[in-house]
Formats: sequence, C-alpha cells, structure tokens
Amino acid sequence: MKHILTLLLTITLVSCSKDEREDIPLSAKKAQTLIDISYGSNANQKMDAYLPANRSTEGTKVMVLIHGGAWIEGDKTDFNANIEQFKNVFPGYAIFNVNYRLFDFVRNAFPAQEQDIKSAVEFIFNKRSDFFISDKFVLVGVSAGAHLAQLQAYKNNSVVKPKAIVSFFGPADMEALYNYYYSTNRQMAYGLNLLLGGTPANRSQLYYDSSPINFVSAQSPPTIILQGGLDNVVPKQQSYSLEARLKNFNVKSELIFYPNEEHGWDGPELTESLQKIVTFLKTNVP
Repeated sequence: MKHILTLLLTITLVSCSKDEREDIPLSAKKAQTLIDISYGSNANQKMDAYLPANRSTEGTKVMVLIHGGAWIEGDKTDFNANIEQFKNVFPGYAIFNVNYRLFDFVRNAFPAQEQDIKSAVEFIFNKRSDFFISDKFVLVGVSAGAHLAQLQAYKNNSVVKPKAIVSFFGPADMEALYNYYYSTNRQMAYGLNLLLGGTPANRSQLYYDSSPINFVSAQSPPTIILQGGLDNVVPKQQSYSLEARLKNFNVKSELIFYPNEEHGWDGPELTESLQKIVTFLKTNVP
C-alpha cells in the first residue's frame, strides 16, 4: 500500500507540473522582442518590449526605460546601444523602452509628456496578462526622462504603483531649475519658459504641478538617484533636494554621486552605476 500511495503521489505531482507548464503559452516560454507597439494614436506614442523567456504573471518584474532630451528631442533608440547590457544586468526583467510626444515649440507643450508616460505605463499594466508579466514595475529615467519617471512614481500612481524608481540626474523642482537657468543660461531658461508656457511668476501652478518633489509622500517608492557633480544641465542641487525630501518622509533612497562627471557617463562608470542599481533593486523589489 505504501508503494502504491507513493506512486500515486508522484503521478499527481508530475501531472500538476505538466499542467502548470501547459498553462504557460508558448510565446511566454520564449524570449520576445516587440518593436513599435502603439499605446496611442500619435506616431510618437510607441514602445519596444524585450520580454524574457519563461516569464510569468507572478515572477517577471517590469522595467520601463524613459529617454531624455530636454522634453524636445531624444528617442527610445537612444537606449538601443545599452539594451543588451540591461538584459544581462537585469536578467528576468521584462524591459519596455518608451517614446512620448516631444515639444516642437508649437505643439505638445507640457504636460503632454507627463500624460504620455502615464498612458504608456498604464497600457503596459493593463496588458500584463497578455505580456505575461507581473505588477512589479521599476521606472528608469534619464534627465528629462527621469523627471517624467518621478512624476509617474510620486504623482500619477493611482493605477500603477511602481515598486522603485531609478533617476539618472533628473530634474525634481522646475521652479528651482528655471531660476538656475535664468542666472546661468538665459537660452535654457527661455526654452523652459516655452515648454511650460511662461515663468514661475505667471505660471506658478504649472511649475508646481510639474515638479515631482512636491508630490513626494511617505508612500512614495524607494528611489535611487545618480548624479554628476559637474552637471550644468541638471545641477546637483536638484538631486540633493530630492534626496532630502525623500528622507524627510522616510522613503528608502540612495544618492550615488560622481563628483567628476557631467550630464551623463559611460564605460566603467556606467557599469558601476548599473551594479549599484542591481543591489538597490534586490533590496527593495523582492
């Protein structure tokens, strides 16, 4: 009788395992690359997806990449040279590389970019059963893209609540950024004036609403910030202020500071940055 029960138990376990494997569609068992998925009607409202093999709705975490370019330029292809590096450093993550409408000095003034990232993130979230991915989202932004990632994480999180955010030298306080530009680079101040339709003096509400630092709360997700000390595009004070606000609300955060780097870096420094991010995510996105 003992041998029969053992045999029956073995058959049952094998059967369950087989059934579970059959529940996973063939497309989820294999890695997939999907290019130019539309999440809206505009030509710029597209994304690329890099989906790992053997993914599941329980275990496959999601990483959303948001490019920079001062809200007026840049493209998801800016990440193309690093996609394989991201796939290797963050194995098992489903990576989505997102485009958004750019301000052309006539159309798509802010907050068009903020609205697009919100739409893109919610599009991925609502289709997670189709992509066979989980609800554990990590947002990674560079410069203007980091600003948009912060807005999604701290402000526009009623539908999707990111588990963590990675900010590569992202603006956090738009009024302070305008004031910095006004004193150091009037051309950049004028560009920000056009993007937001005025100055902090006459568009104070929009400057407030477009500043992620104003929406940090005790419920904000863990945040890792990477900043160059010689950055004159997004000054280091932006990252210092964001870190201070996060700490004030006891949000888990880390500032990785590169005193001799400017607005972006590559090579060994980028490799080190990615390893710092890996450690941070392992701790904060189990």
